[in-house]
Amino acid sequence: MSDFLLDTQTIRYWFDCESVFHLPVRKAAAALAPGSHVFVSTITLGEIEFGIQHNAAGMGGRLNEYADFVRKNLPLILPVSRHTAEPYGRVRAKLVDRFPPPGGWSKRKRAEQLYDPIAARELGFDENDLWLVAQAIERNLVFVTNDKMAPNQGSDARDSANFLVCQLGG
Repeated sequence: MSDFLLDTQTIRYWFDCESVFHLPVRKAAAALAPGSHVFVSTITLGEIEFGIQHNAAGMGGRLNEYADFVRKNLPLILPVSRHTAEPYGRVRAKLVDRFPPPGGWSKRKRAEQLYDPIAARELGFDENDLWLVAQAIERNLVFVTNDKMAPNQGSDARDSANFLVCQLGG
C-alpha cells in the first residue's frame, strides 16, 4: 500500500471536468487501494490560493466550488517541517551540480545563478516542485505529477523518491 502526494496540476485535473486529463485522474483516485492516503502540501495550497487570487475570473465563478473540492477530497495537509530541509538540500545540490548555469559558477554571481526561471522552464520544474519532492522523500510518499521533471530528466532525485508521472497527454 502506498501513500501519495499530489502536485497542483494533478489536483486541477481531478477537479476540472472539462480537462482532457480529468477522467484518467478521477479513475486513478477511485482505484486507490483501501487504506491509501492522499496528501496535499501546504506549498500546493499556496499555489492554488495564488491562482485564485491572481486569476479569479479564470475560474469562471467556481472559486468556492474549487475550494470545497480541495477541502473535501484532500483533507490530509502536509506541512513543510525542519525534516524537509535535508532532502530538499540534497536534491537541489544534485540538480545544481548536474545542470550548472551557462559559463559555470561564479563566486560573485552565485546567489543570482541559483534561481534561473529559464532553466526551471527548460528542466520542467520550479522551486516549489523541489520542495514537494523533498516532502515526498521525507515521508516516503509517491509524488504524483504530470510535469516533465520526473525521472527522464536525469535527476538522482528519483533514487530517493517514488515518482508516479501521469502519462496523460502523450
